[in-house]
Amino acid sequence: MAISDMRRQYSKGSLSESDITSNPFTLFDKWLKDAIDAGIPDPTAMTVATVDASGQPSQRIVLLKDVSEKGFVFFTNLGSRKAQELAVNPKVSCHFPWFFMERQVRVCGSVEKLSVSENAAYFFSRPKDSQLAAYASKQSKPIGSRELLLTQFKQLKDKFANKELPVPDFWGGFRIVPHQIEFWQGGEDRLHDRFEYNKTEDGAWVTQRLMP
Repeated sequence: MAISDMRRQYSKGSLSESDITSNPFTLFDKWLKDAIDAGIPDPTAMTVATVDASGQPSQRIVLLKDVSEKGFVFFTNLGSRKAQELAVNPKVSCHFPWFFMERQVRVCGSVEKLSVSENAAYFFSRPKDSQLAAYASKQSKPIGSRELLLTQFKQLKDKFANKELPVPDFWGGFRIVPHQIEFWQGGEDRLHDRFEYNKTEDGAWVTQRLMP
């Protein structure tokens, strides 16, 4: 079968005006809980898109680690490609691809760095091996082989076998502070339901239905 001939109906749900909440985070929390309860793989996975100094966008999947009305939080090595691009251009977009439920959420906003105490609280909540991995990997930098990476990891594991690791100063969290959030629910015959929230200057949210 040709790729162009691959298609199916979307019929798992709908999104109507009566479902729309005054605050987009209320609806997001419900959809995230639905995704978790449905047992879909990696329900907290989100694609984060950044843009470098030349205007070239890039994307990668990270895990959502906190969400509140302040925004969406993820953590990364501060020397990574995404962190370096965010240092030049803090504008960002993220996307939650809940395809198993025929749902998507798209977020546009800007990032702010988390505080030292917020970074420490999350770092020490991670398993010890995950903490070690943050030290072993200079994220996005070239390395000669996987064996070299594993050797670095083992050396650190031996060094800190009976010691607590310090919070790395090259690692931390970002909060995506949104000004626009769109909810997408698949519909039959490609007549999808789309609602977009936009934040006004006084901090209120206004909504509008978008055509599919």
